[in-house]
Amino acid sequence: MLLEFLYAKIHRATVTDANLNYVGSITIDKNILDKAHLSEGQKVDILNINNGERFQTYIIAGLRGSKSFCLNGAAARKAQIGDKIIVCSYALMTLEEAQKYNPYIVQIDDNNNIIDYENKLN
Repeated sequence: MLLEFLYAKIHRATVTDANLNYVGSITIDKNILDKAHLSEGQKVDILNINNGERFQTYIIAGLRGSKSFCLNGAAARKAQIGDKIIVCSYALMTLEEAQKYNPYIVQIDDNNNIIDYENKLN
């Protein structure tokens, strides 16, 4: 049986932009995506620490070094510039696989710099 487990998390990123007139998604700096082992087009959950909103969307790779976390389309209604968010992705695994798997955890500071990186469950 396959169960859904945490695959990767970007913790406490700051929303840098919200573009209501875009098709949809979240744009994230490619450097941060690489560190978190996340890919363009991948489905993610967005958890807004400021207002409690939780929603799903997909990733668009942003410019390397831009430190961007831009919510696009309908997602732009779920957060304001300056809000803190958590970006989570999940993977289907057997229980045995999950017990051996360590998620990628990337912690971000107030300026969207990577301050810590772990490949273990917190």
